[in-house]
Amino acid sequence: MFPAKASFIFDASATAAYKAIFELRLNDARKYIADGKSKNPENGIPVLLDNYVDYMYLLTSDNKTEYEKLKGRKDGRINALEDNDKDSPYYLFSQAEIYLQWGLVKAKFGDYTASTIDLKRAQGLLKRNQEKFRDFLPNRKGLALIEVVFGAIPSNLRGIADFLGLKGNISSGVRQMEAFKSQIAGTSYDFYSDEAIFLLCFMDIDILHNRDNYTRLNAFLNDMDEKSLLRTYLKGYVAFKTGHNDAAISALQGIPKSALYTPLPAAQYLLGSAKLCRMDTDAHVYLTNYLKEYKGMNYIKDTYLKLAYHYLLKGDLLGYNNYLKLVKTKGYTTDEKDKQALKEANDLRPDTQLLKARFYFDGGYYAKALAQIKNKEAQDLKNLRDKIELYYRLGRIYDRMDMFNEAIANYQKTIDIGKNETYYSAANAALFSGMLYEQRKDKTKAAYFYNLALRMRNHEYQNSIDTQAKEGLQRLK
Repeated sequence: MFPAKASFIFDASATAAYKAIFELRLNDARKYIADGKSKNPENGIPVLLDNYVDYMYLLTSDNKTEYEKLKGRKDGRINALEDNDKDSPYYLFSQAEIYLQWGLVKAKFGDYTASTIDLKRAQGLLKRNQEKFRDFLPNRKGLALIEVVFGAIPSNLRGIADFLGLKGNISSGVRQMEAFKSQIAGTSYDFYSDEAIFLLCFMDIDILHNRDNYTRLNAFLNDMDEKSLLRTYLKGYVAFKTGHNDAAISALQGIPKSALYTPLPAAQYLLGSAKLCRMDTDAHVYLTNYLKEYKGMNYIKDTYLKLAYHYLLKGDLLGYNNYLKLVKTKGYTTDEKDKQALKEANDLRPDTQLLKARFYFDGGYYAKALAQIKNKEAQDLKNLRDKIELYYRLGRIYDRMDMFNEAIANYQKTIDIGKNETYYSAANAALFSGMLYEQRKDKTKAAYFYNLALRMRNHEYQNSIDTQAKEGLQRLK
């Protein structure tokens, strides 16, 4: 019997494993990969798929302990791939994918320098592969993603990025990813469609902060298998982040609960958050489930704060104060949401009508949000934070209701009284003013407000707001 030749073959086992990975059936994926290795030990694709399993597991679990255990696997996999078929378009591509995936995971866990180096290596390998194999479509997926990631590097890491010559453009990268999704339709690479959809959802929602693409993203998600846990979660996520809260709750309540799927505590967090925005009386059940099931580092303080607010809005001050103490003593401050939660927990108790308006707004219930505060006067509020919040919330509501003059007027009031504070409201008001003027093709005023947002320093969500303001200025060129 002749030994199997070193190769890269996306055979039936590999395709089944890949599909299982993007449905979050990670144990099934591991079985398919093992089956593929036993049939053809020299095939390089199962090595890449092993990495995909770790990548998706770490993205969904947020488990730092597991991250520390698993990250050492990268070098062995790269070495194995370097010994494979150098004439295959998958040779450089598979190595690039492993660097790219670890680059993203390392950034998630705060290893920014190592992340940047891995992403730079991935980009170099993909560019070399592009020169060798012009028609190899999978290259375009990685290059599009890197374009977005480098375009979104926050200002506090810009020094490393500039030193390494890393430049990107978010909008261009998103367009490239959309083009990739179209180009693979009906080809032998169309199994990559689920991954492209997964990446487009997070690019659009988390990086571009685009609230107007719900219909388009939902249409993409309808192309995924109905039984997929990832599809159901993304449907809830996209709906929640774009102000379609009832649709989010409906999707997340139908999430598959079979043992076939890897645990996804984030679905409980999202469902609890969505129910809080609708003022459902059982929001606390899902938020508490998240805390029980989750083994990672993010959104713990934020979840305790949401529980505190849930009880405050019920008029239960004892429950509110108990959960407020837990915000201060549990969890971490790695993520901006958790930093914000700790700051709010150490601040004055919020006005309940303002708080209701905020949650209704986050859920897309704009008329209900406005009804809470439209007759409120700033002088009736006791502290500066609530005065800023009143003008800011009115600005956001009028913005989403397409009432331009009212939105701009309230954004300006927010800027006037909040520009020297550490709350994010004034900088965000400047950012959204820039967006409104950009929509009206008034480039001068749009640029003025984007630059104003960038001039405000030492406020909450600094990196996120700065990135969006810079992206706005880039679009105006």
